[in-house]
Amino acid sequence: MDSILVTGNGPLSGQIPIAGAKNACLTLMPATLLSDEPLTLTNAPRLSDIRTMTELLGSLGAEVSQLQDGQVLAMSSHDLNNHTADYDIVRKMRASILVLGPMLARDGHAIVSLPGGCAIGARPVDLHLKALEALGAELELKDGYVHAKAPGGLKGGKVDFPLVSVGATENALMAATLAKGTTVITNAAREPEIVDLAQCLQKMGAQIEGEGTSTITIQGVDRLHGATHPVVTDRIELGTYMLAPAICGGEVELLGGRMGLVGAFCEKLDEAGIDVRETEKGLSVKRRSDHVKAVDVTTEPFPGFPTDLQAQMMALLCTADGVSVLEEKIFENRFMHAPELLRMGAQIDVHGGTATVTGVDRLKGAPVMATDLRASVSLILAGLAAEGDTTVSRVYHLDRGYEHVVRKLEGVGAKIERIKEQ
Repeated sequence: MDSILVTGNGPLSGQIPIAGAKNACLTLMPATLLSDEPLTLTNAPRLSDIRTMTELLGSLGAEVSQLQDGQVLAMSSHDLNNHTADYDIVRKMRASILVLGPMLARDGHAIVSLPGGCAIGARPVDLHLKALEALGAELELKDGYVHAKAPGGLKGGKVDFPLVSVGATENALMAATLAKGTTVITNAAREPEIVDLAQCLQKMGAQIEGEGTSTITIQGVDRLHGATHPVVTDRIELGTYMLAPAICGGEVELLGGRMGLVGAFCEKLDEAGIDVRETEKGLSVKRRSDHVKAVDVTTEPFPGFPTDLQAQMMALLCTADGVSVLEEKIFENRFMHAPELLRMGAQIDVHGGTATVTGVDRLKGAPVMATDLRASVSLILAGLAAEGDTTVSRVYHLDRGYEHVVRKLEGVGAKIERIKEQ
């Protein structure tokens, strides 16, 4: 397996372009299954998860072409010839479950394997299934597969989520666009990726109101047509690279960044002594002084502090003045990066869903191992400010969510290289 070698190298300076959002693109791609006309996505990120979704859609009979070096995805589902999403593909990525609602809504039947994915918690799909049942779907779990049917088509209904789920909101939203009558989703997720999906579906002819709020109303239509839609900026990649100058010093401009995508995150950076300002091209980030202040962080659904930035924020706080407390309220088992940061000299005490971080003067380079996508990039960030060399192994996790990490960080002065497996 490849690894990444990082050498602490002082302040950073320059610009980093931010890609389209992985989580948005993985949601937008299954929307092609709702129509027999072409759907084209621009500003698509070039990631292994996108290739996995491409493979899954292709197995169902959809056509997906990558244009302009993969930044444009031209898709067509005019000739779906398979309604079974096979385990061998689905097990690679949890987002695969998002083909269930569109296939069921369009053709009245679907068989989808229960998904696999990364090891940051159980993340069951029961909320997806309950939402589809509320729209009249008949579901049966058999041999690790969800067998779903709606012989007379889905019907509008009330979907009331007991807790906020981004994926379940997305599945319900797509399914409801072709359901007969009106669907109301309450306690809906409010993430920018939900808004992006709704805007794409609206371009395809869907009637949706309330996206970005906790109540979304969908009036079903008979069919959806084709559209072209740009994928929203990746707020997690944005937040990750905002932390690079915060950890190393210097000033970096994040091209395509918007404050509205990372509001709660920016508030914590300000509290820690880091300036974020809007520019004509995006956001510019720099520290106010040599030392970052300790802050307390609690992860919450949007618009709160994102769980997907918790590991990276911990890397920053390892060298902050004082004691920080990070509380993880979204996923269990999401402090797997903490033992690796301890190998670099950090002082971290984990109890259940809470991590207490006592800042140290300097981290020291060490061999560390990535355990999941966000943990992998947190270790790279820590290595940028550490004394000596840090080797991060198992970086295939990184390829799922960050394109051209080495190139982007090299472009602002980081000393970083990818070591190919011999």
